[in-house]
Amino acid sequence: MMGFDGLLLLPSDAHSTAHERSVQRLLGEKLAALLGCPFLGPSQPGVHGQGKYYFLPSDTLVGDVTALGIEGPQDFFGGQVEHAFQATKAINHPTLDSPRYVPQGWSRRFARQIESITLPGFTAFDLDDAREAGRRLLRDGPVRLKPVEGCGGRGQQVLRTASELDAALADIDPQRIRELGLVLEEDLQEPYTYSVGQIRVAGVTLSYYGIQQLTSDNSGCQVYGGSELTLVRGEYLALMTLDLPRAVRLAVQQARIFELAVFEAYPTVRASRRNYDVAQGLNTVGRARCGVLEQSWRVGGASAAEIFALEAFIEQPDLQSLQASTHELYGDVPPPPGAICLYQGDEDGLGLISKYVRVTEHERA
Repeated sequence: MMGFDGLLLLPSDAHSTAHERSVQRLLGEKLAALLGCPFLGPSQPGVHGQGKYYFLPSDTLVGDVTALGIEGPQDFFGGQVEHAFQATKAINHPTLDSPRYVPQGWSRRFARQIESITLPGFTAFDLDDAREAGRRLLRDGPVRLKPVEGCGGRGQQVLRTASELDAALADIDPQRIRELGLVLEEDLQEPYTYSVGQIRVAGVTLSYYGIQQLTSDNSGCQVYGGSELTLVRGEYLALMTLDLPRAVRLAVQQARIFELAVFEAYPTVRASRRNYDVAQGLNTVGRARCGVLEQSWRVGGASAAEIFALEAFIEQPDLQSLQASTHELYGDVPPPPGAICLYQGDEDGLGLISKYVRVTEHERA
């Protein structure tokens, strides 16, 4: 395992919440201990001298990062892309056949290649394209409008008429769409969302599948409430040797196909942390749908489970699989006994929130 002079956080320029910063700091401390190096806190230009550092970015890295000393995914937890749109759910759908605008680096071939493993939908980088795409999808039922940078379902809208579509698009910044894109997708009834992912840290590879939970926030909206993961030591093939339910096996297969396709179409993408959300549900006429919703190559909602599980795998070399879970609760609800508290507090705009992680039932080979 490569030696590092310390672990540095790379905060995002975008707004982050207190609970996100708190959890990322805790995970940075945990990763530093597993890597055998000191935790140095946020990276500050001119403060840290020459050395070899491991980085924990709060968002996917975009562009050239060689100035940081990053040589590959072994040097950071997360992902790096050449163009900003590659880090979002924008890549998961094709554009119209003759789009008014697409960004540099867009792969039309990739978007078409994965159509069979994603839900029906379009990505638009122009408001008029979004309006046309939305009208096409509305012929078959309700449409979910998804800001590509949104997390945990926040900011999404379900549209049922052309007038609702026009009203929603009127509130969107055209320049923001041009930079990152906008997704319009067939809406599913009561979808069941699986997570499939992999991390590579300190010479250890873990693969997993998980089930996402929804919860009600303090305003009554349904939002991400955590993930329950089953992790194995090794590649996705090791995961497939488990006795998986048919629905889980399909989700893992779709995530693997997506990952192979994305790294072929966008060969400059590098990631030590990969996570794919796969939804299964029914459309408005009762037809079964299943597909990859989005990818995440940055520290995310399941990362606490990933990293605390990694600790168990490193400490126990004969350990082959285990379960770990993350939980996000709103209101005055303390973590249960035996859970590892990640955060408890009153967050501006969110109210009372608590986050915790559990690692359970080790299964030895």
